[in-house]
Amino acid sequence: MTGFGKAQGNYKHTTYTAEVRSVNSKQLDLVLRLNSAIRDQEMDLRKKLASELVRGKVDISLFAEGVHEDKMLSINQELFGRYAEMLKSAADKQGLDQTSLLASVLKLPEVMQSERKEKPQEEIDLAIDILFQAVKNFQEFRSAEGHQLKLDLVDRLNNIASLMKQVEQYEGERIKTVRQRMVDRFNDLKETVTLDESRLEHELVYFIEKFDVTEEKVRLNAHLKYFEETMNSDEAAGRKLGFISQEMGREINTLGSKANHAEIQKIVVQMKDELEKIKEQVLNVL
Repeated sequence: MTGFGKAQGNYKHTTYTAEVRSVNSKQLDLVLRLNSAIRDQEMDLRKKLASELVRGKVDISLFAEGVHEDKMLSINQELFGRYAEMLKSAADKQGLDQTSLLASVLKLPEVMQSERKEKPQEEIDLAIDILFQAVKNFQEFRSAEGHQLKLDLVDRLNNIASLMKQVEQYEGERIKTVRQRMVDRFNDLKETVTLDESRLEHELVYFIEKFDVTEEKVRLNAHLKYFEETMNSDEAAGRKLGFISQEMGREINTLGSKANHAEIQKIVVQMKDELEKIKEQVLNVL
C-alpha cells in the first residue's frame, strides 16, 4: 500500500502541484490538504478518492505557487474620511506634521478591505485534473510495486509447498521409531508386570493415528492454492489474504506439534519463517 505520485500544471502565472503519499494501514485513512481553488469540493473529492484508493494511510496535497489573484483590495472611503478628519484635527492641535497622515489612516482597522475573487471554472477544472493525475501516477507506482510483491509471494508459497513435500521422507521413519520405542518399553516392563499384548497393539494404532499429519498437509495445500487464487483475482484481497495466512499458520503449528521428529521440526521452523515473510508482505496488499 506504500506509494508516491506527483503531477503539475500551470494556469496563467500560477503553478499547481499535487502529491500523493501512502503507508500501510488496515483501513483507508485519507488526509486532504487542498488549495482554496477546490476546497469547497472536498466532500465530493473524498468520495471519489476513497473508491480509488481502497486502503492505506494516504496523504494528498494540492498547493499553488506563483502570482495569486484570489483577493481584490479596496478602501472603505467613508471610514477613511472619518479617520483622516480625526487624525488631522489631532495633529493640528498638537502642532504635528501631517505628511504621514495618509499611511497612518490606511493602517487603521477595516480601512483596507479585501474580497475573495471567484476562481474561473477552467482553473478549478485544471486543479482537479492535476489532483487526479497525481492519483493516477500514484496507482501506477502501486501497480509496479504490486507486480514485484506478487512474484515474491508466489515464490514463498512454492517454498512452503516444497518444504511440505520434504516432510514425507521422514514420516515412515518417524512411525517406525515411535512403534519401536513403545515395543521396547513394553518388553522392558514385561519382565516385572503382566501386560496385555492386544492392548499394546490398540495403543500403537492410537498413537500412530495421533501422529498422522496427512490431514494437516491436505488442508495446508488447499490454503496455499486458495491464497494464490485470491491473489490473482481482480478484487482488493489484502484482508482476505491475511485471513488465509492465519489459517496456514494454524496447520503449520499443528504439523509441528505432531512432528515428534527432529528433521520435521526443522522443516516446520523453515515453513514458519516463510509464512512470517508472507504475512509481512500481505500488509502491502490492498
